[in-house]
Amino acid sequence: MGSKPQVMVVDDDLAMCGFLRAFLGARGYDARTISNPGEAVRCFHAERPAAVLLDMVMPGGMDGLAALATFKQIDKDVPVIVISGQGRTDVIVQAMKLGASDYLSKPFEDAELDAMLLTVLKQRQLAEEVEGLRAEVAARSRDTLLFGHSERMAEVREFVERVSDTDATVLVRGESGTGKELVARALHARSLRRDAPFVKVNCAALPTELLESELFGFEKGAFTGALQQKAGKFEFANHGTMFLDEIGDMSGPLQAKLLQVLQDGEFSRLGGRGDVRVDVRVIAATNRDLETAVAEGTFREDLYFRLNVLTIVVPPLRQRRDEIPCLAEYFLQKYAADYHRPVPGVSAELERRFMEYDWPGNVRQLENMIKRMVVLASEAPILAELQQPAPRFSNRAHPLPPPASPVAVPFQAAPAASPVRAAERVSLKDIGRSASREAESELILEVLTRTRWNRKAAALILGVSYKALLYKIKDNGLNKAS
Repeated sequence: MGSKPQVMVVDDDLAMCGFLRAFLGARGYDARTISNPGEAVRCFHAERPAAVLLDMVMPGGMDGLAALATFKQIDKDVPVIVISGQGRTDVIVQAMKLGASDYLSKPFEDAELDAMLLTVLKQRQLAEEVEGLRAEVAARSRDTLLFGHSERMAEVREFVERVSDTDATVLVRGESGTGKELVARALHARSLRRDAPFVKVNCAALPTELLESELFGFEKGAFTGALQQKAGKFEFANHGTMFLDEIGDMSGPLQAKLLQVLQDGEFSRLGGRGDVRVDVRVIAATNRDLETAVAEGTFREDLYFRLNVLTIVVPPLRQRRDEIPCLAEYFLQKYAADYHRPVPGVSAELERRFMEYDWPGNVRQLENMIKRMVVLASEAPILAELQQPAPRFSNRAHPLPPPASPVAVPFQAAPAASPVRAAERVSLKDIGRSASREAESELILEVLTRTRWNRKAAALILGVSYKALLYKIKDNGLNKAS
């Protein structure tokens, strides 16, 4: 297809197909004409055309309305122009309800179809650009949450930037709640596979039998209740990234099957006789000591070496305390907005407790505390919890050893920060707000620059009102010379 946008024509009138093929070809489109709606659905699933010209009345088991509904299930944003010679109002209304972009009655003028195609394709292009910029904004927000302004996490950020555009398997290690999934998503978002699926499976959440069918799928009749073929998560992740969380909890038989995928890029479904080939990058995560598991025989040594190509260890929150103010302010703002509550104040006592606490549950524990504080509109329960000795969890009983990979981030590189003295204490809220304000100003300026200071477009991308954006531009002192 090259750079030409593909337009699929679905019409049982062969003369109309021939006319539209010539019409589209003369205007630089790649025309794909199909006379059977069922075949059109199969081709649409595989080829994902830029637009569809769809006849409403066709013989067979599937009519135009059914085909339209199916197209929209596969790709809700694809523009579909409905063409029909009957002109029935009820059919037109139903087609529009199902998501048709526009409607043409036969016979139609060439200029009418030409203008309509240009309009719907331009609208889709603009929608994709806006969605792409919104995704960038969301990724920047996630980066702020994951990496913050901590020197410890700068090493994690560097690792992500260095290895994200490779297809090498990555093992993410660290205690529960440190943000291992966020690291995996950051690797995918910066990779060449970012437009393909990111599929997550928690290996500890399902028993072995269910986990196998979830990962690899099954054939019809493979077991009682298998009434039809089911594709597994590896097939859904084809050309994308598979994130296997809690890989240390995977059973021995499944470890062998996963090893085959990593080695050969293929596997067999439950009850299947042939192999299924996939192109998937695997990122695995664990809070377990895999070296001990290998020594005890509960984790395959060959799988360990396959997974341990590149290793990154996310440090616990107690080893990056300078990140707490920014994270706390982020969660305060987030949950106040989510629950339509005022942003609660943070007392000096709570600031001190936050900085001194050991955080056995890491960032996840901090997030849950802030959420509870916003919902209850009181910090008293949080203070009471922080005054209790921190519980000891199993994921901290056996600290992970530093990984052997030369690009890995050391896990125990820095000791926990000491509690701040009263004379050195600063406001937790002020630090967090300063970091948040700086990040907001940088993001607004970047979006304004990319939209050539089109404030309406920038407001749409940032998800704020036009008036709110004007206020933020003035409040941050931004101008075209910034």
